[in-house]
Amino acid sequence: MFETVIHEIISRSLQVHGLEIFQEGSVVFRHNFSPDVRYPIYSATKSFTSTAVGMASDEGKLSVDAPLYEFLEQKYRSYIPADQLDSFRQLTLKRFMTMSVPGYPFRPEGGDWLGFSLSLPVSYSDPPAFHYSNIPAYLAGIACENAVGQHLIDYLTPRLFEPLGIPAPVFLNCPQGHFYGASGMELTVHELSLLGQLYLQKGIWNGKRLLSEQWAVQAVSPQIQNRDGGYGYFFWTTNNSFRISGKWGQKCLIYPQKNRMITYLSHLPERSKEMLQIAESCICL
Repeated sequence: MFETVIHEIISRSLQVHGLEIFQEGSVVFRHNFSPDVRYPIYSATKSFTSTAVGMASDEGKLSVDAPLYEFLEQKYRSYIPADQLDSFRQLTLKRFMTMSVPGYPFRPEGGDWLGFSLSLPVSYSDPPAFHYSNIPAYLAGIACENAVGQHLIDYLTPRLFEPLGIPAPVFLNCPQGHFYGASGMELTVHELSLLGQLYLQKGIWNGKRLLSEQWAVQAVSPQIQNRDGGYGYFFWTTNNSFRISGKWGQKCLIYPQKNRMITYLSHLPERSKEMLQIAESCICL
């Protein structure tokens, strides 16, 4: 029955790399339009940063209710504008993970991304409001690295990648050597699916708990509303689903009530919404 979806993609000449559908925890359909290799997943990287923070939280190494300031290196605290320092020190990690710190540009720049991000003249006393930027995920990733004392990929390898069967992923560091946290990873369609399936199974993998149920539920629940629905901890949410999402059509769409998941990677700078509509039709098949 899913062949109609493939026909639709081909007939519209959409540049999709591959698609797979999980039902009840197993792959029930898969189709590759391009070689089954790793492709950029862009902002879907953020959901891996969320998972690292969740695991660190489970281990008692940080809390999303603690100020992010507490997890910054001393030498970088001086970059925060003096007139905004008191307000910045009140911002919890949760505020960054829910994109509710307004005022950031889209991405860090220059030769010192952390210094750039912290020195911005952002009005940290403004009330919470959804504002999408790569900087919050970058800062949250650095906070987590400092809390666990490891590069986040090294931290995630025995806790996430190895249990899921994902070989060492391609990733991006900032100029200072920190995991970017917001973008830069490359994965296959199936490898991205595995993270979605872990959250669909509320943190359980092959009978072993990798992530607390509390985190696995809260991260994919709406913590703040926006024009597209809701947003959790670096996961997008709707009334009946949650999703891992990257620009130009990198998606893992999870429907808990149906126990169904649709993942695809593509290169659609102008037509990603068109592909999303086709993928969403799979929930009704």
